[in-house]
Formats: sequence, structure tokens, C-alpha cells
Amino acid sequence: MSPNEDKRIREKLKQKTWNEIKTNDSWAIFKIMSEFVDGYEKLSRIGPCVSVYGSARTKPEDKYYKLAEDISYKLTQNGYGVITGGGPGIMEAGNKGANRGGGVSVGLNIDLPFEQHDNAYIDSDKSLDFDYFFVRKVMFVKYAQGFVAMPGGFGTLDELFEAITLIQTKKIGKFPIILVGSEYWNGLLEWIKKTLLEKYQNVSKKDLDLFTIVDTSDEVIEIINNFYKKHHLSPNF
Repeated sequence: MSPNEDKRIREKLKQKTWNEIKTNDSWAIFKIMSEFVDGYEKLSRIGPCVSVYGSARTKPEDKYYKLAEDISYKLTQNGYGVITGGGPGIMEAGNKGANRGGGVSVGLNIDLPFEQHDNAYIDSDKSLDFDYFFVRKVMFVKYAQGFVAMPGGFGTLDELFEAITLIQTKKIGKFPIILVGSEYWNGLLEWIKKTLLEKYQNVSKKDLDLFTIVDTSDEVIEIINNFYKKHHLSPNF
């Protein structure tokens, strides 16, 4: 990293003073509104899509990169487009699979001082850039007919629990939430069962039905297709 780049990152991460926060807040609302309007206008035209999440750090040789690509390819063959965070790793794999399948490939990129950059497999007219995580998360949820969570870090967990919470509290309609990789997710599921449910009763038993853990691309497609058949919908709804 060059000295200029390092300085730019440090300046961006510098804590603002209270006076700076007060001054900037009123004007920030216009930037936030513009991101919502741009997102709504572009994404309202994409058709049925599934959001694919996962780590930006996953390498192309990793089995989960290959699995995310395969899942996304098969989603396009079943009438769905793919929405990702637009960056490298699992996001790149998702867009790559959608691109290979000839389907809609959407990228919702976020401006970060590290890791994030647009991948090469996003449709040129379906790439959006965001400064605000919360606006970006609204787009992920509002325009998705399903969520596929691959192994990832804090960002993936944030997006995953956002979707679960919105469905749990009936703020949005129910749709499939699928966690891929039992070796990765089973520990989290066990903690939810033993600690959240049994020890502290902070969730209900039925809340565990809001998501499913699988290991293969065919299971992902089967769950999504069966969900919409059950509700008498097709990918072209």
C-alpha cells in the first residue's frame, strides 16, 4: 500500500467530532435519498432474483467459491437472477455463475477502504455503488426471492440475521433462507439451539424453521423451487 493510499484510508476512518456530525447529518439525508432512489429505479426492473452472500476473502480455488458459482449458474437455469455484494470472493463467484448461465447478474457494491472492488462478472447496467450499508441491505432484501448464505465473516452474518429478523418480526414476507456448508454453520446452529433457545428462551422453536442448512447446489435449487411451487408461484411472477 502506498503512503498516499494509507493516508487516505486513515483520514476516512478518523472519528468525526460532535460538531462535524451535527453539521453533516442534515446534508447526508440527500445522499441517502439518492442511493434509495437509484437503487429502487434500477432494481425494480431486474425480475426475480436470489441474493448470494459470502466472504470477500474466499479464493477461486476454494470449494465454496466453486460451489457458489455452481449454485448461481443453476439458479439462472431455473429462472432466477443473482444479486451479490458486487465484490471479490464469494460475490465474484455468484456473479460469475450467473454470467456463465446467461442470467441476470447484479452487483451491489459498497465503498470500503479495503477488500471491496467491483468484480468483472456483473451486468454493466446492473452495477450499483453504495456509501451506506443500511441502504444496500434494503436492496438485498427488497428485491430477493431467496437468500443463499455461503461461509463468510461479520458482513455475511449481519446480512443473514437482518433477513431472519425481518421475517421473524413479519416486517417482510417469508422466503427461503439457505445456509450452505454444514461444517461451517452447524456450530452456529448448535449455539442458537442450546443458548438462545434452551438456556435463555430468547427465540422460539419455530424461529429455527426460518432457515435451512445444506451442502449441495441441488439442495439449494430444490428448496427454492419447492417453496414457490407450494405458494403457487413461478420464477416469472
